[in-house]
Amino acid sequence: MNRYSLFTILLFAFSYFTLNAQPKIIFDTDIGGDADDLGALAMLHNYIKNGDCELLAIMNWTTDEYAVPAIDAVNRFYLHPDIPIGTRKDGTHISETNYNKIIADNFQYKLTYSDVPETVDLYRKILASEADSSVTIITVGPLLNIQRLIQSKPDKHSPLNGSELISKNVKEFVIMGGHFPKGENEWNFNGDMPGVTKFVVENLEVPLVFSGFELGVQIKTGAVFNNIDKDTPLYKGFLHFSEHAPWMKENFKGEILDNSTFDQTAILYVVEGGIGEYWKKIDGGICEVDENGDNRWKKGKKTNQSYLKLIAEPEMMAEIIEAIMLNRYERH
Repeated sequence: MNRYSLFTILLFAFSYFTLNAQPKIIFDTDIGGDADDLGALAMLHNYIKNGDCELLAIMNWTTDEYAVPAIDAVNRFYLHPDIPIGTRKDGTHISETNYNKIIADNFQYKLTYSDVPETVDLYRKILASEADSSVTIITVGPLLNIQRLIQSKPDKHSPLNGSELISKNVKEFVIMGGHFPKGENEWNFNGDMPGVTKFVVENLEVPLVFSGFELGVQIKTGAVFNNIDKDTPLYKGFLHFSEHAPWMKENFKGEILDNSTFDQTAILYVVEGGIGEYWKKIDGGICEVDENGDNRWKKGKKTNQSYLKLIAEPEMMAEIIEAIMLNRYERH
């Protein structure tokens, strides 16, 4: 074997493992308010089981008292109890409509609000320990955790401030939120937190991909869970959500209803890509966000920002995402 053929083989191997490397993910969620967070978490656990990604941590945005127990219970159900959890430390409240308590009441958990670190501290610890440009952050709820991370100061984990730490260690930010090319009052961009999304979008310098409301609202999933084991988080959570969500309960007749599939789109993009197959990536412009979280895509030169536009049939997407949530999908 001559040196040129050896070089060719090494180059091929490097390219293969670079292109097929497991994404290292931090998942930031407002679990409990909508069933799509639970579905997205199930997808991540099944991807982990199949060796398709590494979940470095789960960050909780909501102050619901049972959010951390629910996340811990789901992690343990899928046999991944050691995934670190961080939570926003702004006190707690109890929500009867959220499915978090239902999951905590029906499945084993060990961690509560007081047992886990604050999100920014855990973000900084994990990012500082990872290689440059190696971490993908997926947010599927309001962005207060990210604003606080950007504003964070040097600490025991890193001499870098938050903005510097993100720029050094984050490969890509994927945000489920907003309407594209234009929209108003989308929850993840609004979140009853004026100015937060505007600050985050204007201060992230790494590649930033938006998976907007208009993607997930076309893709309906959930009713398939009526045919699965009832002693699972997916069944318990989606059933409670179908019964109690304000926009679902009028049609509830004792069974899980199909629901919009917002957060799962972000997971699918990060792990499988799907550009040209599931969606088209729209770049050449920037997302402008006002104080209330209303947004519009301003066309222009290529920037660090882009958004996904669905090109596949919603029914096909629903079947794929349901299969991944149930670990019945074989990647191609």
